Amino acid sequence: MRPGDELPPLTVPITRTLVIAGAIVSRDYQDVHHDAEAARAKGSPDIFMNILTTNGLVGRYVTDHLGPEAVLRKVSIRLGVPSYPGDVLVLTGRILSVNERTTEISVVGTNRLGRHVTGRVVTVHPVHPARPADPFRARADG
Repeated sequence: MRPGDELPPLTVPITRTLVIAGAIVSRDYQDVHHDAEAARAKGSPDIFMNILTTNGLVGRYVTDHLGPEAVLRKVSIRLGVPSYPGDVLVLTGRILSVNERTTEISVVGTNRLGRHVTGRVVTVHPVHPARPADPFRARADG
């Protein structure tokens, strides 16, 4: 993994269930995330995904690629166009920097309306102490 490397895309169908469940689990009870009539009354064509759900999807995208030992240190995102039920969010990423302890990745998420999210994620990789020699390993001399 080197700076400039592209991550494979992740495609996420935006379902009504994802939008509502994401709002509930993040304790975002704003009606525009679960009540279509209220969302329309406020000028939106339908309910739309909240920023915390988007943030979680960005984190998932990065950790799915880097593996279960990668720890999110910083996730910094900016929302663009909304994501509505029926949309498909496509997340893409590019490695910005890598060293022995951290990786920084830029992430972009697009849907049919354009850019839904842009951001940067910094991960920390655990340091593994030197592993002791295996006492049960067969010795070469016999």
